[in-house]
Amino acid sequence: MISLLLILLMVFLFSSTPIFVSLGLSSFLSVIFLTDIQPMILIQRLFGGLDQFALMALPFFILAANIMDVGGLSKRILRWSRACVGHITGGVAMTTQVSSMFFGALSGSSPATVIAIGKIMYPEMLRKKYDKSFASGLLASSGAVSLIIPPSITLIIFGSVTGVSVGSLFIAGIGAGLIYGLSSILYIYYYAKKNNLPKDKRASGKEFWTATVKAFWALLIPVIILGGIYSGIFTPTEAAGVSAVYALFVSVVIYREMNWRSFYQTLVDSAITTAQVLVLVAAAQVLGWILTRGGVPQQIAGYIAENIDSVVVFLLLINVVLLILGMFMEGVAAITILAPLIYPAALSMGVDPVHLGVIMIANLAVGMYTPPFGINIFVTQTITKLNMVEMMPGLMRFFAVNVLALLIITYIPQSSLFLVDLIQN
Repeated sequence: MISLLLILLMVFLFSSTPIFVSLGLSSFLSVIFLTDIQPMILIQRLFGGLDQFALMALPFFILAANIMDVGGLSKRILRWSRACVGHITGGVAMTTQVSSMFFGALSGSSPATVIAIGKIMYPEMLRKKYDKSFASGLLASSGAVSLIIPPSITLIIFGSVTGVSVGSLFIAGIGAGLIYGLSSILYIYYYAKKNNLPKDKRASGKEFWTATVKAFWALLIPVIILGGIYSGIFTPTEAAGVSAVYALFVSVVIYREMNWRSFYQTLVDSAITTAQVLVLVAAAQVLGWILTRGGVPQQIAGYIAENIDSVVVFLLLINVVLLILGMFMEGVAAITILAPLIYPAALSMGVDPVHLGVIMIANLAVGMYTPPFGINIFVTQTITKLNMVEMMPGLMRFFAVNVLALLIITYIPQSSLFLVDLIQN
């Protein structure tokens, strides 16, 4: 049954069948034809996979991200970021990276970050004589940091399928996200210095103060979310609801850029995005249940225990597998399928479960813009109008520097866990 399941899954995926159909249909066909399990049990698992408290945070964080984009929060963060780093060598490109890190901390959505930041900063980078390939590669890679920096939707999914504390994952994601972002910033500085690209005039004290005041309400969101979680005022799920209500209040009452019509459209868009994510989770839960029932996680753990005695080799193997998988599969689906399989083996090797979650998500962040099917590539193409060949040089440069950051995150656990130890102790 497991063999047929995997064969059908590969056939469906490589025939461009939608991922949720590939996961669900291969599971149902394998069970119906090769087992005596009642199909109704799979239906129960389908809905049972969504019946998790941690997943309640998803629709609220998605709604908050869309409200921030429509309500004018993202453009104010951009202006503030440019006032901070625009005068440095590579300042316009750095503004793109820093803004993506801040917007990622607000939205938790990678495609939303690419669109919100890219439609403003891509024309600006071209005006400053940045190469189109470099600019498109930066947009695609900088948006991927949203998978790592809290409130990351993918971190929530990892916590829901493994039972690891979402709060601890959020804390660890801060350190890992900073390392990821810093690797890109260092390369941006080198590239701009080498090509003698222009930079902005340093913002005056008055200009910086004005940008800070205008962005103040937007910059408060990560403070409210993370501060509320870590102080124990509310759970990550409650934080998601608070962020959506707060973003709506700021957009309507303070910035006054959202009306009832745009709010209604934001609700519709958020509902569609939520459904797209959750149908993947539900289908992947069915597949995961079948694999677990077939003893696949135990077999993987047993094989690793017998044949791999080095944590270094084990983590390298995880990185390679996830980087390859990230080229073809969206992060939520990959985590839902692989996390239950890898988790027992990682525990047996002595890997910290929070560290494992950060490693997996960092790999899939790189996969978000890795050819041929990284979703950020297609989102970036809607902004830049470049084809894959034109984007490839820029994509590969940022791939190289972000893989270096990934190795640091993987082999120096305290790079992401130091904040967890500091806050929890």
